[in-house]
Amino acid sequence: MRGRKRRRSMDVKAAAQESSIPASSSTTSEAISELRSWKKRGQKRNIWTVNHVEGTKLRMNKRRRPSYRPEDQEAFYRLLEDPAIQSFLEADIFLKVSDKYLLSMVVEYFGRVGLPGHLYNRIHFFLALYIASDMEEDNPTSKRSIFQFLLGREHWPDLYKEFLKLKVEFFHAMGHRAWVTPELCEEIQAQNPHHWVWSRVRQCAP
Repeated sequence: MRGRKRRRSMDVKAAAQESSIPASSSTTSEAISELRSWKKRGQKRNIWTVNHVEGTKLRMNKRRRPSYRPEDQEAFYRLLEDPAIQSFLEADIFLKVSDKYLLSMVVEYFGRVGLPGHLYNRIHFFLALYIASDMEEDNPTSKRSIFQFLLGREHWPDLYKEFLKLKVEFFHAMGHRAWVTPELCEEIQAQNPHHWVWSRVRQCAP
């Protein structure tokens, strides 16, 4: 069983290699191993803010601290140069699965997983974007395009289940926390406001 599972993971890598886009140097099996090794250890980082004042009493509001780090942002911008990711973004002309808010969530998800920034690769990017789309859009047709660009148009029907298994591992490594506030997305965008990726503002669907 273990050998079969490893073979399927390598099939995902092989499909990417056979596509017209060069594959990432990290294999799918390495990606899942990294997620299991670096998953969050139940740490909760909260801060308390004053919500309002009632007489002499302060009403406190607990707010979770952002998880993203400078290295997560660096990894995100680095991965935007990946040929497969660039082709995917160009193909999503109506920004149904890659507008600036969904892409901001990728940065925060990287922080929640907690891998060293240099380890993030194409697979992690698409896993994070898929979960963000699950959280905000849940548009099966648009999400399916992720499979085609990552696994290849010919191979994705056979391999997408392996991707979904990786998605479960990634979500677990995030501490099962997928919600990201619009304010946090805007904070992430404000760190590098003139980057081209933040011009991906979704218009009304035609």
